[in-house]
Amino acid sequence: MKQLNRKNYLATSYPTRIMQFGEGNFLRAFVDWQIDSLNKNCQLNAGIAIIRPIDYDALPLLNTQDGLYTAIVRGVDEQGQAVQNSTVIECVNEEIPVYKDFDRYMALAESPDIELIVSNTTEAGIEFIDSDRLSDRPCKAFPGKLTQWLYHRYLTFKGAADAGVMILPCELIDYNGEKLKEIVLRYCQLWDLEAGFVSWLNDANDFCSTLVDRIVTGFPRDEHAALQQQFGYEDNFMVTCEYFHLFVIQGPDKLKEFLNLDQSDLNILVVDDIYPYKQRKVAILNGAHTAMVPVAYLAGLDAVKEVVDDELFSKFVEQLIFNEVIPTLDLPQQELQEFANAVISRFQNPYIHHLLMSIALNSMTKFKTRLLPQLCKYVELKGELPPSIVAAMAGQILLYRGKRGDQSVELVDDAVWLTKFSALWQQFDDGAIQLTDLVASVLSFSEHWEQDLTAIPGLVAAVTERLSGYMEHGVREELEALLGAYQS
Repeated sequence: MKQLNRKNYLATSYPTRIMQFGEGNFLRAFVDWQIDSLNKNCQLNAGIAIIRPIDYDALPLLNTQDGLYTAIVRGVDEQGQAVQNSTVIECVNEEIPVYKDFDRYMALAESPDIELIVSNTTEAGIEFIDSDRLSDRPCKAFPGKLTQWLYHRYLTFKGAADAGVMILPCELIDYNGEKLKEIVLRYCQLWDLEAGFVSWLNDANDFCSTLVDRIVTGFPRDEHAALQQQFGYEDNFMVTCEYFHLFVIQGPDKLKEFLNLDQSDLNILVVDDIYPYKQRKVAILNGAHTAMVPVAYLAGLDAVKEVVDDELFSKFVEQLIFNEVIPTLDLPQQELQEFANAVISRFQNPYIHHLLMSIALNSMTKFKTRLLPQLCKYVELKGELPPSIVAAMAGQILLYRGKRGDQSVELVDDAVWLTKFSALWQQFDDGAIQLTDLVASVLSFSEHWEQDLTAIPGLVAAVTERLSGYMEHGVREELEALLGAYQS
């Protein structure tokens, strides 16, 4: 069997117009997959130079396959059908290890063809290290490396406005473009770079904040040999991902033109503000995850797909999303409903085994960020409590008793919460406090919630009633009664 490379595989070559910090699975299955599609379907004509931003040799460079690799997309399509397709990604021209070939990296700054920079150096990568120097080969921090490159470009093109680039960080940080720009400007100050460069940074370059959404399951280790036999070539850089993808970019109109988005059906949105899209994802996708975990797990389910395959819990999730979360969000209803339907399809993906207890990590903080805003907004809009979110809150408190039937549950969260719940449930078991007292103590913990939730009319009583029902009848029976009452 032959190695996948440009000698053995007829692949199209494209001029390098994009530079990418990070060679990991996510960018290769997300950004590079989209660029490959835009090249093949929308005449983008853009190749990518990948920069390996850290100094390690544990994995070979993509250059060993001339930048080629296979992306395998698996999931549920718009018609609800399980699909699997593969494509050889042809847009990567080279991978440059910046610590070993710094000159090659800096030479890219001299190319007038480079118009776009993307990155994913993990959340920890967007950092400021005050020991970094302009003369380093390279700086340690990613923003320092980027500042070196941008300064060299500024000098090469003598501050020409058309030499500026669009920069799309994909790190999971709120308003990541603004954060990256802030740190680049700190390096300008640290290195005492001239005012003309700072003006060029501000006027000729676009630091675009992004929201990225795709589950990338990575290298198919268990299936690698079989997939190579199926494809008929050796490929050590295969990557697998789900069918769904969403790339929201807070950027200029010229980005749409660069990517030829008017010809594309990819789920790429260039918008004025990513905030409502972030809220949509956090509330609908992440909120549904956080709400389903305690009740479904306590009822004996272990994975997300089991939840949506279960008639009762599927109804619970749909009720929560469509009747309680969507009404609190500020995007057009059709957009929200389409996104919600896509989320449910993603939950049904037969190729992803997403364990509920993996989602349960640090659940108290997740509940505050993902569901509490919707609870408060729902009360404000409707003048009543959202029953499914209340049910999820009661389930959360019961889960933190640390028991699933006769089994102990290993919880991972802030020590403050683990200690507090352990003490509260022990006091309840000893008869020292009532269930209402336990609930009130959790809801009044304003150091966490940033407000006293006992002030929300009826919340303590409603959560206590649902929690009592779980403990007396079981979670499944109690939710059946809740959904029956809601539908009637």
